[in-house]
Formats: sequence, structure tokens, C-alpha cells
Amino acid sequence: MKLLQIIPLLCLLAGTNQALAADSKKGEVFYQAYCTQCHGVNGDGWGVNAAMMDVLPKDHTETKEMITRTDEDIFKAIKEGGKAVSKSNLMPNWDANMTDEEIHDLVAYVRTICCEKGE
Repeated sequence: MKLLQIIPLLCLLAGTNQALAADSKKGEVFYQAYCTQCHGVNGDGWGVNAAMMDVLPKDHTETKEMITRTDEDIFKAIKEGGKAVSKSNLMPNWDANMTDEEIHDLVAYVRTICCEKGE
């Protein structure tokens, strides 16, 4: 019984309680609205803007690379921009366009693109 009491506490301490509540379906709507121009409709990094960029956008379908990023890293990159996570300054910050809850939904959707292929 103590184990059942510890698990929720660990989730809370790890900051994953928000990620567990995130809605990837809502996140997909935000992805289509804000991300596809650069990251592509399939998340492969080949959006309509990619050809004009010196640094190609992240390929969110590349599981091997994406699993090295924590949800917190992805959240910070979306909220504060690429420069905040030592990535391209071409990645804008979206904190003026989305709430933290919406960004968590977007992170959940990015996880479905990278990590749920063929499941």
C-alpha cells in the first residue's frame, strides 16, 4: 500500500503530473497552427519555410534524437525559444501565443510524433 502512496508523490516531485494531464489531441491543433510551417505537417523538419533556413528545423520524427530530450527541454524550447535550450535562435518563443497548459499539450503531441510510430 505504501508503494501506491509513493508513486503519485514521485510524479509530483518529478514534475510529470502536468505531462500526464496533457492532451496530445489538443496539442496536434497547436502543432498544425504554429509548427508545421517549419517542422512540416508530418513533423519531419521539412515545412514550407525549411528551404529558406540556414539551420534546418528539428525532425520530430527522429526517435533516436527526440528521446534524448526531456519533456522539460521541449517545453522550454517552445515557451522560450531555441536559444533558451542552446539550439537555433530561429526557433521563436511561443509564450505570448500559448499558455503553459497549451504548451504541455503540444509537448504531448510531439511525443506522439517521435515515439509512438507503429504502435
